[in-house]
Amino acid sequence: MKHDSYSDDEIAQVLSDTRVFAFVGASANANRPSYFAMKYLLGKGYKVIPINPGAAGKEILGQKVYATLAELDGPVDVIDIFRNSDAAHAIAREAIALKDKLSLKVIWMQLGVRNDGAAAEAETAGLKIIMNRCAKIEYGRLSGEIGWAGVNSGSISSLRPKLAAHGVQNHVIPGRG
Repeated sequence: MKHDSYSDDEIAQVLSDTRVFAFVGASANANRPSYFAMKYLLGKGYKVIPINPGAAGKEILGQKVYATLAELDGPVDVIDIFRNSDAAHAIAREAIALKDKLSLKVIWMQLGVRNDGAAAEAETAGLKIIMNRCAKIEYGRLSGEIGWAGVNSGSISSLRPKLAAHGVQNHVIPGRG
């Protein structure tokens, strides 16, 4: 499959069909992209499991941190890779080996992360691949919350946002407001 671009419907379908993300490379540093992406998705009702060997056993945003994907019991819908493109291949191979145990559907590589070899192996194993995209940005953009510039575009349209068309609303976690 080509990975130079994805249709809005493809991205919206992934975001509507999934509920649990494992963030490989999650950080407790509030200035890191993985931290604010995790906070955002938690606020939208997704479960996000942080994976970071240096912080294993601690918590990030109230979520227990695991050292490796192998420690997870599942289900995990999406492995979201917040590591560099070279590291993505080994992470994808680990995810492929665990796909049945975790009921895995998607490997998602963050902005700036692309590994075509990892993508080919994952697709051969039956997994969906998204590369060089941020789930937080895509959710916000497709829900109509933000424009490409990262802020509300201020435009008025009769068109439904893509995620609303796929049945995704702001899912509030009970007890979190």
